[in-house]
Amino acid sequence: MSSREQEVIVVGGGIGGLSAAYALARVGCSVTVLEQAEVFAEVGAGIQLGPNSYKMFQRLGIVDEVNALSAFPDYLAMRDSITAEHVVKLPAGEAFRKLFGFPYAVIHRADLHTALLKRCEAHGSVRLVTNAKVVEIRQNGAGVEVMTEGGAKLSAAALIGADGIWSMTRAIVANDGEARTAGHIAYRAVLPTAEIPEELRSNTMTLWAGEKTHLVQYPLRGGELFNLVAVFHSDRLTEGWDAAGDPDELHAKFADKCDQVRTLLGKIESWRMWVLRDREPTRDWVKGRIALLGDAAHPMLQYLAQGANMAIEDAVCLADMLVNEQGDWDRAFRRYRDARYLRTTRVQLSARLYGEIYHASGATRDFRNAELSSWPIEKHYQGMAWLYGIEPTWRDDGCSRPLGPAQMGSAA
Repeated sequence: MSSREQEVIVVGGGIGGLSAAYALARVGCSVTVLEQAEVFAEVGAGIQLGPNSYKMFQRLGIVDEVNALSAFPDYLAMRDSITAEHVVKLPAGEAFRKLFGFPYAVIHRADLHTALLKRCEAHGSVRLVTNAKVVEIRQNGAGVEVMTEGGAKLSAAALIGADGIWSMTRAIVANDGEARTAGHIAYRAVLPTAEIPEELRSNTMTLWAGEKTHLVQYPLRGGELFNLVAVFHSDRLTEGWDAAGDPDELHAKFADKCDQVRTLLGKIESWRMWVLRDREPTRDWVKGRIALLGDAAHPMLQYLAQGANMAIEDAVCLADMLVNEQGDWDRAFRRYRDARYLRTTRVQLSARLYGEIYHASGATRDFRNAELSSWPIEKHYQGMAWLYGIEPTWRDDGCSRPLGPAQMGSAA
């Protein structure tokens, strides 16, 4: 493959974009990442990393960095936020790791982003460009041309759209309008663990399920920080990923919840909020030499905690397919889409269903609690197998080897 055919532009410098940039650089591509912000950075709070992500970290060679920045819950728990009863409490330690091959971890979004950014910065084949808002993308016989708001023009053999739920790249590929509003709002906050009453501190990923509400809590940075995410149904549809929250609205929605939940919420003085959105699943991820990745391809509600996980899987799969197709971007993009869209469709639809389960009311809530609490631990683990299974969902030559430059050399 010629040096020109190895050039690719990634639009978007978030977790998905940097994962794609690093994965592609490791198989021999020359990658330019265009980020519209002034710096490469992530807003937000904690994210959860399933064993499926760890399989990808192993492929990328960054397990040690991720481990050093993560916390590892002893349990994954669901509690009723009104009665405080335990509905489910699953061990996430040795037995979990033995079954799925990798741990369940929680990490600050910014920490994971920084780890990926450092790897990209250190790789000689990744160029990182800020203040580069893309305003136009054209395709021609040789590949793609990109124009930025500042007047820069760039060209490459292919382009990856990793520019999130408001993706302008998606408008070119799928042209399916704005994302769907779920009618839910999420408030997030991170605070020092020392500010949490000792009886409420726990090395557990706990979801407090309530009627049209839920609260998630877990430690970050080895227990140094405490992450809280409160979600509730709301008619307030103010746009924004990092807008200021309204504490009065938040506390009103959780007024009937148990003492533990209200105490946790009362410890936060400043909240950030975002409106939850997703899209109908589609297989329209590819148009010529342009492919979508992460939230640009399959935005999902957060109820399975898999948004970042799926984007990282996308990145590794895309690099695999380019190697397997010997650098042919057209074939690689099509195979990448076909390998991924059914799995991400299942996650998108399952996330909606889990939201209904978490927010159940009345008799449905009673049934949820009775049914889930009656299951043996093994049955809960079995229900996770489709998502956390350690083998890549695309099986092909080379898909269990670490990604490295030699692979692209053998395919050229």
